[in-house]
Amino acid sequence: MKIAIGSDHAGFELKEKVLKHLKTKDYDITDFGTDSLESCDYNDVAKEVAHAVARGEFDRGILMCGTGIGMSIQANKIPGIRAAHVQDMFSAEATRLHNDSNVLTMGGRILGEDLASAIAETWLTTDFSYQERHQRRVNKIEKL
Repeated sequence: MKIAIGSDHAGFELKEKVLKHLKTKDYDITDFGTDSLESCDYNDVAKEVAHAVARGEFDRGILMCGTGIGMSIQANKIPGIRAAHVQDMFSAEATRLHNDSNVLTMGGRILGEDLASAIAETWLTTDFSYQERHQRRVNKIEKL
């Protein structure tokens, strides 16, 4: 699975920790930055990652900012993206099963390393259910 990952300065430290965890797994990961704690705009990284996922260059994307909310809002502006802002394990699984989300957003000022890594792993290993009702709903999202 090809994964695009990125953060702004507020999500940088959590991104580095989640990235370290994911590199122990069998994922092909590209880091879109940022590469430091120096202030930057979340919008720019979110746009790059979301476009790369929407173009099919990556299977999924993971984005982190201070809360995860800004990244989610920005990523969801890109056609074909279903970004989910997640803070718990149940939501990580549900958004894959029911919504076929293709971008995960999390907050570096909200989540600890262990929970964020577990959320990312759950989200990456959960497949879309493909039940008729879920597919119908995703199709409606795509038509917007």
